[in-house]
Amino acid sequence: MDKNNCLLVSQRGLHDPESIARDAELQQRSPPSLISLAGGAPNPNTFPFQSASIKVKGGDAVVLDETLMKRALQYSGSSGIPELISWMKDFQKNLHNPPTAGYSPERGQMEMCVTTGSQEGLCKLQPLGCNIINVPSDQHGMIPADLRKVLARWDPADAQKAGSTVPRVLYTIPNGGNPTGASMTYERKQEVYELARKYDMLIIEDDPYYFLQFQKPWAPTFLSLDVDGRVLRTDSFSKILSSGLRIGFVTGPKPLVDRVVLHVQASTMHTSTFTQLIVSQLLHNWGQEGFFKHIDGVIEFYRSQRNAMLSSADKWLKDVAEWHPPMAGMFLWIKLKGIKDTQQLIMEKALEKEVLLVPGGVFNINSSDPCPYVRAAFSLSTPQQIDEAFRRLADLIKDAM
Repeated sequence: MDKNNCLLVSQRGLHDPESIARDAELQQRSPPSLISLAGGAPNPNTFPFQSASIKVKGGDAVVLDETLMKRALQYSGSSGIPELISWMKDFQKNLHNPPTAGYSPERGQMEMCVTTGSQEGLCKLQPLGCNIINVPSDQHGMIPADLRKVLARWDPADAQKAGSTVPRVLYTIPNGGNPTGASMTYERKQEVYELARKYDMLIIEDDPYYFLQFQKPWAPTFLSLDVDGRVLRTDSFSKILSSGLRIGFVTGPKPLVDRVVLHVQASTMHTSTFTQLIVSQLLHNWGQEGFFKHIDGVIEFYRSQRNAMLSSADKWLKDVAEWHPPMAGMFLWIKLKGIKDTQQLIMEKALEKEVLLVPGGVFNINSSDPCPYVRAAFSLSTPQQIDEAFRRLADLIKDAM
């Protein structure tokens, strides 16, 4: 009933011309003796910013001296600065151990690029003129049996035919799926991956809440299962380092990541060099062990917030609503009893009660379909505010029943 699990049916792929004004990649690989009169890079000596030092909680400062600042303020390669890509490649290999890491480029070798948050990565991956088909889900995410029923409309042999209108891409948020908070088990991922193989589909694994999972061990990812080079994974640092820095990554088979990079060249050119250098220095200072130490602290905060919201929900809403504890993410997905559609209730009457949530209908593929759900975020409010908000929500639901 939402956009987290769906199939994209399209006869068109990505067709983006390579930018002729992009020489940053060439200069990164060229000898110091090269004299370049190409491109359109401004002279960094004319910029007013000279250096920067950013204080980090409990750690060394991130420092950009004059030399690094000149680089930070200049154009850079569309795939990302080399030191950040290198760190992330090692990190992905150690974390997910993808089979494709050792493949040849022709076979679908793992490649990465930096994006301006995972949202840009998704925009670069979106096929043109696609039809979206919903795949049912429950508290454990996408239901493989329902995916199988949806795919049964097509003959798997059709997927091999050029120009055939069959599902080409499966999109899913496997952990803390927004808005439901559901996380897929390893067994479900295995079933889904085998169906993707049978019907020759790509899998877009959009995983912005991967590092906000509340129970360990974390289930292996689709990337870790990918023996064919059919998984494109998007990661984001927005929830764990900074939403404003806008840093994300696309990981997948080299031929497809190369297409994403071409798309970046023709649109945003590259993610902020300044942002990339800050994040790169931070990660190198921390190392992978320091990164996970930071992650543990973030998880503990959100687990405490989640538990506070669940406690207040049980206190105020158990007679008027139902829910499943989210296994990851920042949201509680609540089904209101006796309410067919929450749009008017939340957008009009809830404001009168001075409590604001998100009506579930906005997450439907067809946002006009009636939806009895609401989404409540536990990221910013205090436990006391959450408790009062749910008291007001309970009064509102009782008045509407």
